[in-house]
Amino acid sequence: MARTPIHPGEILADELDVLNLSATDLANQINVPADYITQLIRGESNLTADLALRLGQYFNTTAELWMNLQKTYELDQARLALGSTLESIPKHSQHSS
Repeated sequence: MARTPIHPGEILADELDVLNLSATDLANQINVPADYITQLIRGESNLTADLALRLGQYFNTTAELWMNLQKTYELDQARLALGSTLESIPKHSQHSS
């Protein structure tokens, strides 16, 4: 069963809430345009490798953590979009010779 995709912007919004930090404040701290952060939080844009590096540095995490959130979101979206089509694709079985 596919889960509801969680956009990385939702996670970022939660982090900002906990820190009582606005999107503009974060944008200023990591040197990106404020509308970029706002669009990400709204789910209107995807997280890039550049932003993942900046967020990793700022939040003292890894860029991989942020990129994995984006990757997981995209895979969950694709699973939902494919639905039963994915299950109808046969699995390749290798035969030893």
